[in-house]
Amino acid sequence: MNDFLLSVLLGIVEGLTEFLPVSSTAHLRITEALLHVHLDDPYWKMYSIVIQLGAILTLPIYFRERIAKFLSTYPKGERGDRTVLTHPLSLVMIAFVVTAGPAFLLTKVIGKHLESLTIIGTSLLVGGIVMWIVDALHSRAEKAGNVPGSAIKIWHMEDMGLGQAIWIGACQILSALFPGTSRSMSTIAAGQIAGMSRASALEFSFFLSIPTMAAATCYDLLKAIRAKGDDALSVGHMNAHQWEVLAIGFVVSFIVAYGSVAWFMAWVRKRGFVPFAVYRIIVGAAVLFWASRLAS
Repeated sequence: MNDFLLSVLLGIVEGLTEFLPVSSTAHLRITEALLHVHLDDPYWKMYSIVIQLGAILTLPIYFRERIAKFLSTYPKGERGDRTVLTHPLSLVMIAFVVTAGPAFLLTKVIGKHLESLTIIGTSLLVGGIVMWIVDALHSRAEKAGNVPGSAIKIWHMEDMGLGQAIWIGACQILSALFPGTSRSMSTIAAGQIAGMSRASALEFSFFLSIPTMAAATCYDLLKAIRAKGDDALSVGHMNAHQWEVLAIGFVVSFIVAYGSVAWFMAWVRKRGFVPFAVYRIIVGAAVLFWASRLAS
């Protein structure tokens, strides 16, 4: 396949799946395998990392007004009822730190799991079932709205507490350890379990992904550039064609991710996560079947 067309396809897959609860890592790995991309090639390893950065760049731009408001009201918040520990920006960073430590220590385990179709398929399947159950349990409360006695206690991200942020950060570790779990799925489901509405859990998931994904991808990119031997990548010796392919993937990923975020925010407020759960279950079962055929 032409490298330019390949880059467009991979950029679309990354942009579409990075923030949906279906696991961009799983979809990118499956697509790369189907299109026969050489995953052991240093250039394509780096390419996969860079297009993730393109998708991540979407969030600070899409949420620029919210971020500016959070910064201007730090640490007391708009209503003056927040503290250094409970302001939304602080809660995002606390959840990030809870995730970052264990994820860094488990780097080698995570790297091995990225190559396993069985783990990816199982994570997609189990994650879909969990998401379906959690969302179904909260469906009635979502329809009823903010009424006394509701199972949903948090309707806006600004009303979150410290315990909820720590819990969501801890659950996000699962997405790092088991590719296919989906960072988005684990944080959204964790938020709902902690009494958050779909919209508030989704929004916190988006904000949490900014430092989480930026740190993870920058770390992976640094490792790729500093690698030695056969895994080494000399950015200074990349030719014009390679730079063009990389640029196409980055731009396509950014554009598609921006549209995906806007659409997903509107969808979730009205319809919930069940369709994504069903999709995960179907894809997970298909990947497990594929893995079993390859193993036989």
